[in-house]
Amino acid sequence: MTKRSIIHMLNPMVHNSPFDINMALDAGYDAIIPYSNVKLDEVSSLTQDAIFSRGPAGVKKTGLFIGGRDIGLAMDMLDAAKNAMVPPFEISVFADPSGAFTTAAALVACVERELKKNFKQELKGSKAVVFGGTGPVGLATAVIAAEHGADTTIVDHFSIDTALEFAAEAKRRYGVDLRATTAASDADKARLVSNTDIVFCTAKAGIQVLNSSVLADAKQLKVAGDVNAVPPLGVEGVELMDFGAPLIHAPQCKGAVGIGALAIGNVKYKLQQELLKETLQSDKPVYLDFRNAFKGARSLV
Repeated sequence: MTKRSIIHMLNPMVHNSPFDINMALDAGYDAIIPYSNVKLDEVSSLTQDAIFSRGPAGVKKTGLFIGGRDIGLAMDMLDAAKNAMVPPFEISVFADPSGAFTTAAALVACVERELKKNFKQELKGSKAVVFGGTGPVGLATAVIAAEHGADTTIVDHFSIDTALEFAAEAKRRYGVDLRATTAASDADKARLVSNTDIVFCTAKAGIQVLNSSVLADAKQLKVAGDVNAVPPLGVEGVELMDFGAPLIHAPQCKGAVGIGALAIGNVKYKLQQELLKETLQSDKPVYLDFRNAFKGARSLV
């Protein structure tokens, strides 16, 4: 009998994401099996239950997806699953907690495209600020940007200690150097945008992070990307479908452009589909995280 394709979706939180379940089904998996409240020390045994029950032919139609919200924990779970494999009983694993890896990859790739297209400038050597940089999407964005040479600052709205803690974790886990700060007032934000090339807005939905008065203080801003799709949007003047539209509230920055949430989301959607299909169709097992996501996002844009 022909083996059906199955993806096991491990999540350390109470609920699996309906978004991820829908995406896996649409990517071609026949069966989606969600697991909630999964602890790190349970990943190995769950993985081995998945691989040993299907035989060498069945493992080629078996995948593992890791969700949650904590990107560090997701990476640890990815490593635990990889270490539990016993070739030829080995399956593909894709980590994308809260969609953070694919969203961050899409955001940075879109910004990189506009930076090159409009200013002939690379990420390397650019100055970048990530508002909401201690959230999962923000931290993943910062790590990707820093890995590709951007001088990157993460911003927490409330606490410098929190920002410093996340910067230290990024250094320990990924070997990148992130600057860390806090910005609760418009004056704080204006100070940060005054001499940066790139703004990544990854703060909570429905919060306007950068208003026109803050943007008026920018001196060298080139690209602003916003992933907030819930009004009020994160960057005033950047609309949902903008992809390289003039940044109207920073006219002093000649040629500055904005990228809106739905433009980024369109790339993120296609990217997650492609990576899920890769886990299903690859002849050899693949282990996918934010690095693979960024490579894929670059090709899409």
